[in-house]
Amino acid sequence: MDLQVGPWNLVVRAVVVYLAVLLLLRLGGKRQLGQMSPTEFVAILLISNAVQNAMNAGDNSLVGGLILAAVLVFLSWSVSELSYRSRKFSSIFEGVPSLLIRHGQIIQANLKKERLTLAELRALLRKQGIHDLTEIHSAILESDGTLSIIRQEDLKNPSTIPKID
Repeated sequence: MDLQVGPWNLVVRAVVVYLAVLLLLRLGGKRQLGQMSPTEFVAILLISNAVQNAMNAGDNSLVGGLILAAVLVFLSWSVSELSYRSRKFSSIFEGVPSLLIRHGQIIQANLKKERLTLAELRALLRKQGIHDLTEIHSAILESDGTLSIIRQEDLKNPSTIPKID
């Protein structure tokens, strides 16, 4: 092995950087992941470059890179598994859905909490073919940043609402 730093040093660095970046992305809000703007995408690319040296401590060896890759894949799997098994862990690392519109009325406090402007919300609604808020029974910003909508007409004909088993 041609490592410039010890393997456990790489493992610890990868864990710390992974958790720090994950936490920073969660603090960034749901929109970071669901619908990134070009500036947010560039920020993600630059973050990955910025933390590279923090993880590898200057070790650019093949073995060091493979250790870091294995640790990152393991951490990703671990967070996914823990989120599946624990509702509390899931809400911390994956977030919770947020109701943005109820009975055609925008819930300003939730829009503000999600740092979503009215123009951005309207753009998301237009992408789903909605041009009038009165068409909406409820709109929910999901944990992954997507917008789920239940239309008023769906409630009149319940067969159009997908069943969740």
